[in-house]
Amino acid sequence: MTPTASPLSAPPLSAPPPPSLPDGFTVLLGRRVRIADGGRALVGGSPTRVLYLTPAGAALIVDRRIRVTDAASRGLADRLLEAGMADPVLETLPTVDEADVTFVVPVFGRPAALDRLLTSIGADSTVIVVDDVSPDRAEIMDVAAAHGARFLPLDVNGGPARARNEGLRQVTTPFVAFVDSDIVVDRGATSVLLRHFADPRVAVAAPRVLGLRGETGLNWIGRYEEARSSLDLGIHPATVRPRSPVSWVPGAFLVARVDAIGEGFSAEMREGEDVDFVWRLAERGWRIRFEPEATVWHEHRQTVRDWLGRKAFYGSSAHPLSVRHPKDIAPAVFSPWTLGVSAALLAQRRWSIPVALGISAAAAWRIARRLGRSEHPARVSIRLTSAGVLAAISQTMALFVRHWWPATVLAAVFSRRARRALIASSLLDAALEYRRTRPDLDPVRFAVARRLDDLAYGAGVWFSALRGRSVRALLPDVRRRG
Repeated sequence: MTPTASPLSAPPLSAPPPPSLPDGFTVLLGRRVRIADGGRALVGGSPTRVLYLTPAGAALIVDRRIRVTDAASRGLADRLLEAGMADPVLETLPTVDEADVTFVVPVFGRPAALDRLLTSIGADSTVIVVDDVSPDRAEIMDVAAAHGARFLPLDVNGGPARARNEGLRQVTTPFVAFVDSDIVVDRGATSVLLRHFADPRVAVAAPRVLGLRGETGLNWIGRYEEARSSLDLGIHPATVRPRSPVSWVPGAFLVARVDAIGEGFSAEMREGEDVDFVWRLAERGWRIRFEPEATVWHEHRQTVRDWLGRKAFYGSSAHPLSVRHPKDIAPAVFSPWTLGVSAALLAQRRWSIPVALGISAAAAWRIARRLGRSEHPARVSIRLTSAGVLAAISQTMALFVRHWWPATVLAAVFSRRARRALIASSLLDAALEYRRTRPDLDPVRFAVARRLDDLAYGAGVWFSALRGRSVRALLPDVRRRG
């Protein structure tokens, strides 16, 4: 048996090697990155920044791409990857033999799902099935044997993190794929993800997780999840790190470099262990890639009770993560001026819009002063300020309807302004998400599902905070610099 770890313990991780992208490695500027000043400046990244280039550096960018051929192009490509301003071009990355991967499958029951998963992985793969004291262990063992997988039974139920770690100890290949039993793997997904390890600083690569359509199809909850699943992180590749557009990847399917991840997950965590795993790697300097060109399918919950329970479970990871990562768990991030804009608009007074505009103008002026090397500092600062205002409004709406809803509902009972803000946030948030995701669902049921999603997740966050006797996971972060 594994010794019980302390609440704040975490398995040690290796340090990443120095940047050393191979020749031919090509990166493409992100869709939100703007080329300014005749090619001598790049605006974008996460967090948003302005990167000034020398004439020689600007010449390395051809059709928004940088191909590694020498030390200069290698340095620029690496810097853009680190800043979240570029993504690798898959077809330029070398392939890796899938024989170098061992699949580790933590299991608790569901032998039929395990059979489906192992069929999708294929008979030629090395698989370790780790049974976490399933009530139907004999059936699990029979399924593993039928597919030629190694069966590793545990004596004590310790949760998926501990089960993955036990499987990891048996891995002898350079790479490991952690995959949950309710997943179906696309045949080409693993090979696509392995290409990212041409970058020696990549520790983990994750695919896009889509909803699995069964023989009976999807009900309205299933169709909502198909468009707005917590596990589906979108259609655009990204560098994964805290407080970035893609700040985590689910543990449902992860390919990892064994030498990078040490002993693996924090075994005592039963929720949020995948987020903790990724964030600890990012803190050490490793890169984590989200790659939507690789896809797997997940069996989403479709009954209201199971679905809401899962959403609340996701929210319940907030406090454990706040203890381990207090600087990264904030539900929203503001600068003082964006906080001032939000506060002015929430006041709903005659002076609200003029004051918000005045704060924004002052912020644009200050940003422009810091862009002295730009040819058009005012133009760039206006774009950056506008983006900041929109982000602040979006985050404020999310706080009202998701993370803070118990408090905002209570405030709405006594305050007309709070009631108006809550109603407006609920409707506008649903409308914007409907337009963005274009689900196979009518607007009314989508809006209902959207609000139920937020209510369940927020309830999980509050329960977690009350249980941990800390409101840290509920507090926004106000950055005074950056």
